[in-house]
Amino acid sequence: MTGSAMQTPVSGLGQLLRHWRQVRGMSQLDLALEAESSARHLSFIETGRAQASRDMVLRLAEAMELPLRERNRLLNAAGYAPAYAARTLGDAQFDKVRAALDFMLRQQEPYPAIVMNRVFDVLMINQAGANMLAMLGLAPGGPGKAADGAPSQSREGPPNILRLMLHPAGLRPVLKDWERAAAHMVERAHRQLTGAAAEDPLRRLLDEVLAYPGVPESFTHQNPSLDALPVLPLEFEIEGMTLSWITTVASFGTPQDITAEEIMVESFFPANDATETAIRALMTEEET
Repeated sequence: MTGSAMQTPVSGLGQLLRHWRQVRGMSQLDLALEAESSARHLSFIETGRAQASRDMVLRLAEAMELPLRERNRLLNAAGYAPAYAARTLGDAQFDKVRAALDFMLRQQEPYPAIVMNRVFDVLMINQAGANMLAMLGLAPGGPGKAADGAPSQSREGPPNILRLMLHPAGLRPVLKDWERAAAHMVERAHRQLTGAAAEDPLRRLLDEVLAYPGVPESFTHQNPSLDALPVLPLEFEIEGMTLSWITTVASFGTPQDITAEEIMVESFFPANDATETAIRALMTEEET
């Protein structure tokens, strides 16, 4: 288990509200004012002396700016049905979302772009991204562990960027300044886990990758002072070439679905003219 974010073994509404209020650094009065209630009423809810209405639970969650997944968790603890669905990306109601994502990926060509979920599984990838993975010699499922615990080159399921970044058989051998880049990726996972439940799938994944050989012990702890660059620079050594990239991560604004809220679109852009020229040359070779 990592020592990163606070973990929440509690399940009662009052305990969850107190936990998230502390995570957000809010007093009862602060939260009550934001939710247009009173500190007295909030105190009664936290101690179990008062039953919160469904609307009140949602107002408190909104005031604390909780992820949709955690808003459902509060509702469940209060005895109410979830307010937000968690459809799969293949759901028919996601047709327009998929079309928008596909458009973004196509527009990013000839540079790589990937669509990930909250646990860093690759949901969609453009042709340039697939080509880059192939050039890196990575199997479709990404690196994992064999039954005896030894490193293995492939695993079932979609590629997982967190596994690819930290596993010795993943990006580590071809990524310059791997430790700095990996630290930023791990810090992103730590931030997403702030306040999350102990059984969160991302927490299990983070525990797994932090146990890989050669991962610095410092990665197990959240590091808020880590330099949070607006873009992440990456340099890959591929087939005798050095490809230098910067990456940006985008997400959907004001989503009303958990899956949509947790989608991340990571786009790669050449960091110098040499990379731009190399990518254009590779693209010309493929066309011929």
